[in-house]
Amino acid sequence: MKRREFIAGFGAITSSSFLLPMASRAQQSAMPVVGYLSSRSPGESAGVVSAFLQGLRESGLVVGQNVAIEYRWAEGNYERLPALAAELVGMRVAVILAAGGPPSALAAKKATSKTPIVFSAADDPVGLGLVESLGRPGGNVTGMGNFNSALTAKRLELLHELVPSARTIAYLANPANPSAQLEVRAVQEAANTLGINLQVLNASNDKEVEAAFARLAELKAGAVIVAAEPYFDSRRAAIVELAARHAVPASYGWRENVAMGGLLSYGSVLKDSYRNSGIYCGRILKGEKPADLPVVQPTKFEMTINLKTAKALGLTVPPALLTGADEVIE
Repeated sequence: MKRREFIAGFGAITSSSFLLPMASRAQQSAMPVVGYLSSRSPGESAGVVSAFLQGLRESGLVVGQNVAIEYRWAEGNYERLPALAAELVGMRVAVILAAGGPPSALAAKKATSKTPIVFSAADDPVGLGLVESLGRPGGNVTGMGNFNSALTAKRLELLHELVPSARTIAYLANPANPSAQLEVRAVQEAANTLGINLQVLNASNDKEVEAAFARLAELKAGAVIVAAEPYFDSRRAAIVELAARHAVPASYGWRENVAMGGLLSYGSVLKDSYRNSGIYCGRILKGEKPADLPVVQPTKFEMTINLKTAKALGLTVPPALLTGADEVIE
């Protein structure tokens, strides 16, 4: 990505708009505007924003040349999303990218039935009421699906393989996310099959996250699964640090956590979802309707293991896991 292009697309993401000279503002006002509504935080979202801009470029759209973006960030505070969504609708943006899972997608859908909406990821978008069907979404909403509930069960299996001595495993969930119960049911079923005592710990703010990790010793939990959840993404560094401080093996949904020092991750490729979201926004800006664009399901999944973290925890990674890993960080 060219430096000038990145600055135009991302340099002002923490503010509500660019501070441009009058001529530049006049030029921008003639461009279609994408409203970027995210439940996450700007700092940890740099990689996915870059992927989204790549998708726009693949559609022939370059920020500052023929498209503009207005960013709004909830920073893990889902209560802020309705007001931020209403603000973007009031600005008459041409399309809204609802980034960061169901919380932002549902807030955008509630704010407008006319402005096209593309969500970056949602497990069971039909069940959530976002679309009528995966093949023919209907209405003004479409986007990227994921298999987060099924993937959560797989994360438990992998963590059990890595830490077979853990008979009790905790699952950190955010009850404020509409998908939480679907994922909890899936991981509980997997735990029953494996004969694991699953302890669900709920956390929707920083204090509750710290309290959840503090309870692990009391519960005699030998490991913890952290839900692939936008609020937890917005606190990624703090959560990885908490796992290290409490010396607990932890599994995550995204490789970004493992690159930061987490132990294990398994999930879809988040950047692919955002790139495809950019492509869909581009197609809508060129005249296609969300109702006719099927929900895209992920086709690529990756497992990442951090050997340095495993060594610090006194764990020996089974050869089968190393062989099956897409990336091993040493």
